[in-house]
Order: sequence, then structure tokens, then C-alpha cells
Amino acid sequence: KGNKLPSDTSIFDPALCEVLYHWFCPDGGTILDPFAGGSVRGIVANYLGYKYTGIDIRHEQVLSNIDQAVEIIGHEDCPKWIVGDSDKILDDESFKEQRFNFVFSCPPYADLEVYSDLEGDISNMNYNDFMIAYESIIKKSCDLLNPGGLACFVVGEVRDKKGNYIGFVPDTIRAFQKAGMSYYNEAILLNSIASASIRAAGNMKSKKLVKVHQNILIFKK
Repeated sequence: KGNKLPSDTSIFDPALCEVLYHWFCPDGGTILDPFAGGSVRGIVANYLGYKYTGIDIRHEQVLSNIDQAVEIIGHEDCPKWIVGDSDKILDDESFKEQRFNFVFSCPPYADLEVYSDLEGDISNMNYNDFMIAYESIIKKSCDLLNPGGLACFVVGEVRDKKGNYIGFVPDTIRAFQKAGMSYYNEAILLNSIASASIRAAGNMKSKKLVKVHQNILIFKK
């Protein structure tokens, strides 16, 4: 039926969702996504029989996700999306009584892409404030995991204003370890390299290599 998303919207890889759900979540299991963003992770989860709960701070994003889910899989099977700040939503008593089999998300890569100017949107924070909120959300999410449950974040490295890498990938690993999780698996997701050679010509003038991958980080409770 065609892609209704804006042309500049990045779409999470549905094939990656399917593989990770089958590998790391029990059949019919429950999934928590504290940085829901687009609809893909939720739609793939419900299509495969998992119970997905995603949180996103942008009301318009959640409405778009619901519209797409209804069109693709029907209203009765619609994934559960919640509008709000994950750092606050996860403190709600109704959440504290829940348990999940798998935490799966693709968080904002610091301020690489600012999604909104809303209070609580960590993508518009300076890096120190970002990490405080980021670690808090990771801790609260992992607290809701069943013992032995797994968490997976797909992240990529980010440069600061001076062009230096900030260490977002190792900071993510440390955030999960501070939350009491064990660093269990790692994989590399290769991005499309069709334009990498073109971009490399300009980047190499400043001696910067072109990134063509993201890190799939998996942790165990």
C-alpha cells in the first residue's frame, strides 16, 4: 500500500526484529520498548504473536503508529503504545506490577537527531543530562524484566561538535551494567553502503571514516 512515512524518516529493520524476537524472547512473550519511535517493532511483535508495549513522548508519533498498525494487522491486534516520558511512565504503579520477557529498543543517538522540543525528550538534552535520563530509563526498564530476561538496544556511535566520537556505545554498555545487567551478546548490523563511497570522498578530507554499521547490544538479567 506504499510507505506513508515522510521521506526523511528512518525505518527500523523488520527482518532484524523478527530474528531478535525469535532468538531472545519466548513464544508469546511480553516486550517493553521504552523508546518506541516508529511502528515497526510493535507491528512485527504482534504479527508474530508477542505482546508489545511501547512508550513514546510524541503524541503524533503514537497516533501514526496506531494508524499503520490498524491498516496492516487490524484494530483488535493493535500493539500497545503509550504517550509520555518513559522516565515518568515507568514509575507508574500499573507498570511496577508488570513483568516483561524482553526489553528491546533503539534509543535516540544522543542529539544526533532531535525529535521534538518537548520536556523529557532526551534527544534535545545536552549529553550529561541525556545520560542521566538515559540511565534512569534503562534501570527502570530492566527492573521490570523477569529473572534471566534479556534486553537489546540497537545503537550507533555519535560525534560531538568538534567531530570526535563521544563514546555512546560504551556508555550504553555501562548504563546497563549499572542497572545490574550482564553484557551478554553483541552483533553488528550493516547499513546500506550504496552511498558510503560517495560520502567517504568528502569525509576523508577531515580523516573521518564513514560509518556503515550499528551495534546490537544484548544484556541478561
